[in-house]
Amino acid sequence: MAAIILAWNPGLWNGWNYDAVIEQVAETGQFLGRWSVGRHRSIEPGTQAWLLLQGRGEHGRGLIGHGVVMSESYEAPKYSEPSNTMRYVSVVFDALLPLGDQIPSIVLASEVPGVAWKSLRASGRTIPSESEPDLQRLWREQGPAVSDPCQTVPGSYPDGAVSRVEMNRYERSPEARRICLAFHGTSCAACSFSFEITYGDIGKDFMHVHHVVPASQLGDGYRLDPVADLVPLCPNCHAMAHQGVSTPRTVAELRRAIATAGHLPGQIVDDRALAAQDAAHRILEQR
Repeated sequence: MAAIILAWNPGLWNGWNYDAVIEQVAETGQFLGRWSVGRHRSIEPGTQAWLLLQGRGEHGRGLIGHGVVMSESYEAPKYSEPSNTMRYVSVVFDALLPLGDQIPSIVLASEVPGVAWKSLRASGRTIPSESEPDLQRLWREQGPAVSDPCQTVPGSYPDGAVSRVEMNRYERSPEARRICLAFHGTSCAACSFSFEITYGDIGKDFMHVHHVVPASQLGDGYRLDPVADLVPLCPNCHAMAHQGVSTPRTVAELRRAIATAGHLPGQIVDDRALAAQDAAHRILEQR
């Protein structure tokens, strides 16, 4: 997996409201922006992007964010000098640390020695492939905390190593989630799994909520109805609702998939029960 470094010196360029960007990432899971990469041309979509805080300000130098490149590098006018052009990439930032919480360059140099962290200045520099596992491990250990234990820190695992459930801002809303679970209960609407029944007190009130209509299909004036629009799903069913489809599967579709696979809520159907089901299907087909 290719990875590059994006350098940010707030003293030289501060064209974004960093606190507001952090809030947007926390609320929606991402922030899309463009970033200068000097004259580098061979940057491809899907490249991991690590944001390195630079300068001699009060916060100090260090690793502060992660993102994914969404475009090939392209030429565009400079922010500060429209008459001149530079190469940029579009980047989706999915994990950012507050200023002051960055991983210091002295730690980076010790834990990921294959990169010249203390002297690096420009953006677009490629991270050696042999250094990527150490960088991912360090980010996993000292990067942003994950509020949902079923999620992972973005950038800390190679693509394909984990499944990521895309949650929209309605599903992330604490108040909408509270109302949904107060009405529907905390058992999964598809498979009936209950964290509280299975794990006792530590599982009380823990459950994902799922938006039955994709947020991308909703207009700007849409007002959420937490009872009608959200349903409780366990992390497994939530992942399967999104697995391999652009429009999420409905609760009814998930239930049918579970039944077809020979499972009933809360248990695995044994061979005798499966044989009985097959016999019942044959009888019904003969009618």
